[in-house]
Amino acid sequence: MPQPHPTVGHVHLMVADLDRAVAFYRDLLGFDEMVRRGDKAAFLGAGGYHHHIGLNTWHSKDGTPPPAGHTGLYHSAFLYPDRRSLGQVIARVLEAGHTLDGAADHGVSEAVYLRDPDGNGVELYRDRPRAEWPCDAAGNLTLVNEPLDVDALIAAGAG
Repeated sequence: MPQPHPTVGHVHLMVADLDRAVAFYRDLLGFDEMVRRGDKAAFLGAGGYHHHIGLNTWHSKDGTPPPAGHTGLYHSAFLYPDRRSLGQVIARVLEAGHTLDGAADHGVSEAVYLRDPDGNGVELYRDRPRAEWPCDAAGNLTLVNEPLDVDALIAAGAG
């Protein structure tokens, strides 16, 4: 009998400016603000879940991002339900003046990478249906890192 397995519940980030961080994750990425604790913490979720993202200024108010080359969070990844939804969120973040750090077709998914206002890495992606995931001759999953047509994704979001 298979054992139960864990799933990722949430990511909790230290931020310098709570209002700025909430605006990014709520207004641009599409999460709902579920709970607010003044100017100290906020919890955002999707689909009515209590929180997928925690944000706080407990030890980081007005702080700066960690320097490059140090350990820490590489990125948080947020899965969108389909190509259209992913295209729409990419358009919103670009229209708000954020730039993409990269984009890739991984075979199993299409993904773009950027930074939140506190310098935290963010991946926005959508999975392809499992039947389309690339496998080798033995049936083992193979991940790739191919160029991604971001303009086509944005067009899918507009269509």
